[in-house]
Amino acid sequence: MSTAPDPKPLPDVATGAEPVAGGALDWVGMDGIDLPVRWADGLGEMFMVPARVSVQVNLADPATRGIHMSRLYLALEKSLGEQPLTPSGLRNLMHALVASHAGLSSRARLRIEYAQLLKRRALVSDNAGWRSYPVTVEAQLLDDHFSVQLGCEVTYSSTCPASAALSRQLNQQRFDEDFSGAVPSQRAVHDWLGSERGMAATPHAQRSTASVTVRLAPGFDLPVSELIDTVEHALATPVQTAVKREDEQAFAKLNAENLMFCEDAARRIRAALDADTRIAGYRIRAAHHESLHPHDAVAEVSRGMATDQERF
Repeated sequence: MSTAPDPKPLPDVATGAEPVAGGALDWVGMDGIDLPVRWADGLGEMFMVPARVSVQVNLADPATRGIHMSRLYLALEKSLGEQPLTPSGLRNLMHALVASHAGLSSRARLRIEYAQLLKRRALVSDNAGWRSYPVTVEAQLLDDHFSVQLGCEVTYSSTCPASAALSRQLNQQRFDEDFSGAVPSQRAVHDWLGSERGMAATPHAQRSTASVTVRLAPGFDLPVSELIDTVEHALATPVQTAVKREDEQAFAKLNAENLMFCEDAARRIRAALDADTRIAGYRIRAAHHESLHPHDAVAEVSRGMATDQERF
């Protein structure tokens, strides 16, 4: 009776030959991996969403030709597919990534990008609709020092204070023209304000974007949904989904009560984040996609964050 021959060992050129040019490398890994991730909504519900993941480790051994990318992938798939995204879970994952390359690596970094869906109620009516928020989670383990950052993007409306002042002036001038030499009654002014003549100009507003990244203080968790809520509450004019006329009117009222330049938006968010002890640092960028100009107006502010050279 014949037996199958023993399989021949497969060649491994990563370890079987010296590199053409030796030397340690800062980072080696993979970008744009398609994987599912889990997140909890804070109410006990668990959701799984598709994500794009980037993972890298350093190659400290100058004589080793390459790392074991399959080990990184399998560790990611096991951790991200089975556990919700939390700082403690990410810490364990980062240690597992380094441990999978014992003797080769001492550092690891990870970037996860996905869209978080949150259901938002209308301002006045019983309507509700879904909003998709781009989210980024970054974790690093640098020589046994772990850190994690959360990022989100919030779309809101911004009405220009300067344009509002100019519009009010034109409304005053129209009023002077229509009631020159007269002392109008309350009813006459009421009717005039409700007519087309009562609005000589309207201030310009635009859809705007707040991009916020926060560095969590050690030992704290910060659900992404809470970070999004904090930013939206600070700005007061997040875009709406399913609305009725009463919601649209309430939205116009909020815009009038919250006139802001991009500088105002950045400062509002900063004040909200400064008040949260869970946040050790942040990077804020408010971009107003101008309706007056073909370019954007932007404002940025940061505290306690890595320099551009140190970012992922």
